[in-house]
Amino acid sequence: MFEIRSIHKTFNPGTINAKTALNGLSLTLADGDFVTVIGGNGAGKSTMLNAVAGVFPVDSGSILIDGTDVTDLPEYRRAALLGRVFQDPMMGTAPTMSIEENLALAVRRGQKRGLKWGISNTERALFRERLETLGLGLENRLSAKVGLLSGGQRQALTLLMASLKEPKLLLLDEHTAALDPKTAAKVLELSDQIVQEHHLTTLMVTHNMRDAIAHGNRLIMLDAGRVVVDVSGEQKQRLTPQELVELFSKASGSDEVNDKLLLS
Repeated sequence: MFEIRSIHKTFNPGTINAKTALNGLSLTLADGDFVTVIGGNGAGKSTMLNAVAGVFPVDSGSILIDGTDVTDLPEYRRAALLGRVFQDPMMGTAPTMSIEENLALAVRRGQKRGLKWGISNTERALFRERLETLGLGLENRLSAKVGLLSGGQRQALTLLMASLKEPKLLLLDEHTAALDPKTAAKVLELSDQIVQEHHLTTLMVTHNMRDAIAHGNRLIMLDAGRVVVDVSGEQKQRLTPQELVELFSKASGSDEVNDKLLLS
């Protein structure tokens, strides 16, 4: 369903500020894989997601989604294939528009748009049905402005919007990092529910080792723009954070693990 083939990305090449963010990164996901991605600051996690989303071009290598080479496609041309939830709950929604208007934009993602605007009764019924699964009472607030929602409610709505069209690939970019622990746990629960219900191929970046171990069927760790740890199945289920640190140290040849990673 998804494949990265030896992609490289260096920012500010040829200058004193040159920074290699991706260094021959390769990764393959089967249909329905839910892969958690972990690594210290500067490991290449967000750069990888931005490269996949088309935020910036890669220097070399290729990116394929469901067999289609999207390496040279601009961001808007990939919109129909991807869903993404950002770390900041303020991103991914239009705060001055209502809940149903935001969902209408999501359901039309990747489609050509004309001058006609309207939400059909069929769409409204779909929105209520899908919002009800969140268990937040938003199905009774379709006309409420999204800017009035709490951070957790907005992130849950963004998650629903990102998955509404059942994308080929769902990108979760540290989507619970800005939430309090209780709300983060709820959003992660909803993430699991939506991914499993719709069999979505998913990449979830996180700084939290326990979350990386507890969610998904596979875990990878990045270091210096490449994959250094890749575990799945029973090995992943049995992992502890300390064992993950030891795996990282052995694979990377370094005893240095980012403080933020350890503390989380």
